Amino acid sequence: MKILAMYLPQFHKVKENDEWWGEGFTDWISTRNAKPICEDHYQPHIPLGENYYDLMNPDTLKWQADLMKKYGVDGLCFYHYYFKDGRKILERPAELLLDNSDIDMPFCFYWANESWKRSWSNVPNANVWNMEAATENKSNGNGLLLDQQYGELDDWIEHFNYMLPFFLDDRYIKVDGKPLFLIYRTSQIPCLESMITCFREQAKKHGFPDIYIIGAYAKKSSLEFLDGFLYHEPPQTLSSFRGGGVGETEYSISYDRIIESVLAEPVVSGVDTYFSCFTGFDDTPRRGKKGNALIDATPSKYQTFLAKTMAKNEVAGNDITFVNAWNEWGEGMHLEPDQKYEFGFLEATKNAKNMYKTFLESERSQLFDSSKENFQYLQEKADKFEYYVNIFHRWMELRENGISICDYLRKYNLNTVAIYGLGMFGKHLYWELTNKGMDVSYIIDRQGSSLDPNLTIYLPEDDFPECDVIIVTPFWIYDQIKKVLGDGKNIIPLDEIICNIQ
Repeated sequence: MKILAMYLPQFHKVKENDEWWGEGFTDWISTRNAKPICEDHYQPHIPLGENYYDLMNPDTLKWQADLMKKYGVDGLCFYHYYFKDGRKILERPAELLLDNSDIDMPFCFYWANESWKRSWSNVPNANVWNMEAATENKSNGNGLLLDQQYGELDDWIEHFNYMLPFFLDDRYIKVDGKPLFLIYRTSQIPCLESMITCFREQAKKHGFPDIYIIGAYAKKSSLEFLDGFLYHEPPQTLSSFRGGGVGETEYSISYDRIIESVLAEPVVSGVDTYFSCFTGFDDTPRRGKKGNALIDATPSKYQTFLAKTMAKNEVAGNDITFVNAWNEWGEGMHLEPDQKYEFGFLEATKNAKNMYKTFLESERSQLFDSSKENFQYLQEKADKFEYYVNIFHRWMELRENGISICDYLRKYNLNTVAIYGLGMFGKHLYWELTNKGMDVSYIIDRQGSSLDPNLTIYLPEDDFPECDVIIVTPFWIYDQIKKVLGDGKNIIPLDEIICNIQ
C-alpha cells in the first residue's frame, strides 16, 4: 500500500501574489498571522525550528524528499494550477523538481481546477487565498483573478504537452504504466468526456498505455469517463457539518466526529473508489471567523484513522491511500513537523503503514457486508434526503395552489423578515418573499457579503437589527443555529412554516 500526500506549491514568491495580496505574500503569511478564535484552539501552527522555507531552494525539496523516505510517504500530489489560455501559476516548484533529477521525490499532478477570486466576488466555485486582503478594493471589476475555462481540442493538447515532460520523468507516479492524474472539481468541467478522450489519445500517441485519471466531486454521469473516484476529505464531509456538538463551538468541529462519518463512506460503483485520510483541518488562518477548525486532532488519532483508511482501500482493491496533506499550513493539515507535535504525524504515518493489515477484516465487514453501522449511516442519509425532497414538494404544491409563505407571515403580523442561509432553500425563499411584495430586511450567512455584494448580509456573530422573525432555511441544523443566534429572537425553521400552512 502506497501513501501519497497532497502538496501545496504556494511557498515561494510570484508576481501575481505580490500584486493581489501584497509584496512577498505566500501562505506563510496567513500561517504566521493566525490567531485562536475560540477556547483551546491550536493556532498558530509554527514549523519546527521556524522553518519557513522557500520552495525555490532545491535544498528544501531535498529535505522534503528525505523526510518522505524516512517516514514512509511514497509520493506527493502536486497541486497543478492551469487556467484559461494556458495560464499557469505556482508551477515553478514542480519545474524545479523536474530540473533536479537527483532529488528522489516521486510525484504526480492534482489539477486544482478552480477560478481564483477576491472574497467579495460573486464568481461561483472559486478559491480565495487571503481573506483579509481580499476584502479590500471592491471597485476592482468583478473580483475575478484567474479564470478557469477549458477551451477546445487545441487547448487540451497544449495542456497535455505541458505535462508531458513530467509524465516522461521516471519519478512521475504511474498506475500500470499510465501517468496518474487527478482532477479536483470534475463536475465543473462541461467538456469532461471530450477532454479526457483527448488526454488518453495523447498519452497513447507518446508511448504510454493510457493515462490514469482519478476525479473528485464527480457527477454520477461522468464516472464512466474516469478510472477512479476520490473522496477528497475533509472538505467533502465538512460541507454537511456544522459546530455545536459536545465540546464544540460554532467554528470548531470534533475530529473524531468527522472521522466517524468519513470511515462510513461507501464504495462508488463503476470506478475504483479511493478513500482519503487527513491529519486535521483548520482554515481560519486564511478565512478567520468564516473558517472551520477540527479540534482534538492528534498524531495518535490520525494514526488509527490512517491505518483504517489504508485497510479500507486494500479491501476495495486499491494500492494507494491519499493523505491530506503534506504542507497545507494555511489549512492546519501538514505532515511536516511543527513545534507542538514535532515529527509526531510523520511517525504516526510510518506506524500506520506497519499496522494497517490488522484492520483488514473489520474494514472488509464494514465495506461489503452491510454492517449495522454502515447501513445505519446510509439509511440516515437517505431518510434526511427524502425529508428535504418532501418539504420542497410540499412548498411547490402550495405555490401551485396560489398559497405563499407571505400569507402565513402576514397572518401572524410578521412583517419584517430576515433569512438565515442563502443556499438552495434560502434563494427560493428570498425570491418568493420579494416577488410577493414582502421586504427582506437582511440575510444572515457564514459566508457573508461574498455571496452577493448587492444584498445586506450579516455574519451570525454580528450585531444585526431587530426584526419580527428570522427564518432558518438550513432547518436540519435549526437547534445549532438557534443556539448561535441566542435567546430573545423569534427564530422559526422554514420546514415548520411550510408544514403549518393550510
